[in-house]
Amino acid sequence: MKILSCGAGQQSTALALMSCDNVVNSGKFPLVPIYDAILFCDLGGEAEWVYQQVDFIKNACRHAGIPFYLLRDKNLKDDYLQNYGKSRVCTIPFWSIDESGKKGKMTRHCTIDYKIIQMQNFVRWNLLGYQKGQRTRPEDIGAHEMHIGFTTEESQRIFDSKHKLFVNKFPMCEMGLTRADNYTYVREKWGLKTKGSACLFCPFHTNYFFNERRCNYPADYQEIIEFDDMLENGVPNSRIGVPDSKVYISRSRKRIRDLTEEECKDQETFLYQQEMIWNGF
Repeated sequence: MKILSCGAGQQSTALALMSCDNVVNSGKFPLVPIYDAILFCDLGGEAEWVYQQVDFIKNACRHAGIPFYLLRDKNLKDDYLQNYGKSRVCTIPFWSIDESGKKGKMTRHCTIDYKIIQMQNFVRWNLLGYQKGQRTRPEDIGAHEMHIGFTTEESQRIFDSKHKLFVNKFPMCEMGLTRADNYTYVREKWGLKTKGSACLFCPFHTNYFFNERRCNYPADYQEIIEFDDMLENGVPNSRIGVPDSKVYISRSRKRIRDLTEEECKDQETFLYQQEMIWNGF
């Protein structure tokens, strides 16, 4: 099987739509297969444009006859809000400062625990028909492809699958495409203006993102503030994933509500024709 790991951001949205394009225009994108399944994990707390892009992909897949699956078995936001400081939580790469003032960063397990493993299990149990605990059939070992939408700017993130069923593939890198190329294709072919995908409380966001939410989407901003307050007030206990250091969503290592206007001028853009496009982070 050939599976697309879809975050519904600029890159995987383009891959999904290229696959749909290939249904009508055979061979247009020879390195992009007509996927046997496209999987999106909804972890809660995505920006509204991500869900709009999910709906767009789902509709395109329906017309192309490509199976699209929305996975909601695990909710990262709810798990943190319910358990942080009380029981074990997976680590998110929040920015940190310890008691001596040393700056650091927490390890990143959220993508593995809440996306990769959830998709692997779905393929194994729901698509290939395995029962829990059943030994992997020899013919399935390394027989299935998991496609990931990293573009050339992210080639350093390429990694081999640690799951015996899968071989990871990165067609965007193989085609030499950038995030801007993805945006151009989707906008000009499909009429959709895309942005990147990440949880509202993802520490890889710029401060510009948080300020943009404050100005334009107060409900989203309130969710971010509540999450940030939880991090501020969590009882330190490394045994359950709550570090002794102070942790922050913002790369400035400040509470979101305390960010200054100057600190929020870190918008990330790329050029499309004569227009500077914000990437959504």
